Amino acid sequence: MRALMIQGTGSNVGKSLLVAGLCRVFARKGLRVRPFKPQNMSNNAAVTADGGEIGRAQALQARAAGVAPSVHMNPVLLKPQSEIGSQVVVQGRVVGTAKAREYQTWKPRLMEAVLDSFGRLSDEADLVLVEGAGSASEVNLRAGDIANMGFARAANVPVVLVGDIDRGGVIASLVGTRTVLDEADAAMIRGFIVNRFRGDPALFDSGMRFVAERTGWPALGLVPHFADAARLPAEDGLGLRREGRKGAVIIAVPVTPWISNFDDLDPLREEPGVEVVLVEPGQPLPAEAALVLLPGSKTTVDDLLFIRQQGWDIDLKAHVRRGGRVLGLCGGYQMLGMRIDDPFGIEGEAGRSVEGLGLLDVTTTLTAKKHLEAVTGATIPDGVPLSGYEMHIGETSGPDTLRQPFARLANGQADGAASADGRVVGTYVHGLFADDRQRARWLTLLGAETSDLAYEAFIDNILDGFADHLEAHLDCKRLLAISVR
Repeated sequence: MRALMIQGTGSNVGKSLLVAGLCRVFARKGLRVRPFKPQNMSNNAAVTADGGEIGRAQALQARAAGVAPSVHMNPVLLKPQSEIGSQVVVQGRVVGTAKAREYQTWKPRLMEAVLDSFGRLSDEADLVLVEGAGSASEVNLRAGDIANMGFARAANVPVVLVGDIDRGGVIASLVGTRTVLDEADAAMIRGFIVNRFRGDPALFDSGMRFVAERTGWPALGLVPHFADAARLPAEDGLGLRREGRKGAVIIAVPVTPWISNFDDLDPLREEPGVEVVLVEPGQPLPAEAALVLLPGSKTTVDDLLFIRQQGWDIDLKAHVRRGGRVLGLCGGYQMLGMRIDDPFGIEGEAGRSVEGLGLLDVTTTLTAKKHLEAVTGATIPDGVPLSGYEMHIGETSGPDTLRQPFARLANGQADGAASADGRVVGTYVHGLFADDRQRARWLTLLGAETSDLAYEAFIDNILDGFADHLEAHLDCKRLLAISVR
């Protein structure tokens, strides 16, 4: 079988999107393509068809390849819970939490899961496109590595190295990577790509030659900047802060330290009648907002306390008094209640109970069991269909869940809650606004202009355009030839 690994000179050089684009390129040629990332770190996750979770980027890559996402596409997912520690998800399931130093001792046994998942994908594919993590030159983390050269050598997968010219210093970063790698690692690299070029490509011909001469690696392409790539679902905070459209109706989103699944905002950013305003710490919630949206959170209690520290709880109550609407998604829904109880110490000290924002008459109890599933249903009382997914810990109950749930799911269960006047709503359903029917419903409630945006088709059109772009600027035949193991 064939496999090719895309590694980078650093984080955010475009590895994820290049893999997604190449998945679409080779899938359109009739190959059975599977994306794979041995280890990812992201709080933007997706639910898989086999009932687990993986990084959002791998779900997008699976979509580009025309297949359902699988837990084996991202066997190790780290979901940060503090500055030095993360929840560890292995083959779709939470196995524990680890601080950075402790995690290093986990790697040998995690490599077994990584190679197992890679083998499973290899058995069903003509080509596996592998994405590295961070920088290939992190020699301080080389011992026990499962994300970059450690995996490449263990699985005997050839590597292409990517540098980002947009951030500057691309020649030094590519040549410097060759300098710090040992000979066995450097021998795995079969070529390099320079990404996100702006301007006249001829002006960088000598730069490409210089890198090739100094490293011994052939140049495989100079990829011009592709602006629409930024409109695809992102996996880290850099994607959160991209610019959206300017519109008459403002949706305010307070940015908390452990915000997660923020791609819930992306479809709203594409609507011409809406402006999504990210409210950074130290800023008040804008009084002119029609909707305040509280997104998901990896550490709900800590983000709730942060909201209070910023005074946003006071702003929220003033917003409601003015007749504004509030929507809490997942962790945001839990925050809207009267209380969050943590009897088992899921997010800190066992037995801790924290007062909620008090805008819904519900209480959440955090439990170890994690809900991971795709859902469909319809909102109450208007019956507008919805589709999305649930990804949460905790159970929420109380008078508002019985008196006025947000939706009735296809399995017969009720989801979420609404206030008596319907202006404060909470739900566990992510992906709500990617459903054109639900997005139109909310825009109408907010008095915003609706559009003919078909969001899922919009994403596929961008993937097709990016694939065309890569075929025009990369030596794809040579990439495929390199991929033979």
